[in-house]
Amino acid sequence: MTDMNRIEARMNACSKKQEKAFITYITAGLPDLAATKEIIRAQERGGCDVIELGVPFSDPVADGSVIQDASYRAICGGVNVKKIFTMMQELRTEGVTVPIIFMMYYNTILHYGVEAFVKRCNEAGVDGLIVPDLPFEEQEELMAALDASEDTILIQLVSGARIPKILAGARGFVYCVSSMGVTGQGAEFHKEVRSYLTSVREATDLPVMMGFGIRTAADVLPLADLIDGAIVGSYFIRLLEEQGFAPEAAETYCRTFKKELNA
Repeated sequence: MTDMNRIEARMNACSKKQEKAFITYITAGLPDLAATKEIIRAQERGGCDVIELGVPFSDPVADGSVIQDASYRAICGGVNVKKIFTMMQELRTEGVTVPIIFMMYYNTILHYGVEAFVKRCNEAGVDGLIVPDLPFEEQEELMAALDASEDTILIQLVSGARIPKILAGARGFVYCVSSMGVTGQGAEFHKEVRSYLTSVREATDLPVMMGFGIRTAADVLPLADLIDGAIVGSYFIRLLEEQGFAPEAAETYCRTFKKELNA
């Protein structure tokens, strides 16, 4: 496939403007699906480049306590993947164009049926998937369905070894896992992150996005020479909770972060 999907088009646009991209994570259905729609619209207005939409799962092993709790509360509220697909389709019909990625666990896809799931992603306007519990060696079935679909792509999470192998056929951007924003770390911590990001840079021409533990643009500015943007998840959810999930809070945070990231 040669055509760019929405994620690739947005990353390309940021690159042409020499802008760093800003990505947020929210849990679908927190506090409810109607509010999720309003928060997505607010982020789009605030200049968010891509939105990761967490599909609630009963055992989110790759997530910290904030996202685990958000996932649990969304499930208690009756949210499931079919309802999220319906919400997505409504957003696209209503004119929302911001690229949206489902961050989810593979059991949900398997239970739905891999081909049927990818087909529904295409129908609903889901641009990408991040599946943290799906090892590279076991991606073949999902990748085959995605390659046939031409609309939805798999975003690769990379940490540690095997970086060149994982990134060989990757698309969209590279999700680099770090522990930025943790207090009490010395210079050695930053040296390790720089070494890791440099390894990723050497292995791919894709945009390199830094995630995990980021709160403000200031957290990633020391690494600005090595990354193409930042991803904020847990902190953004905490902020929304503190602000009663007000769309205005989401819009202001996104606009401020994007501006400071590109100051």
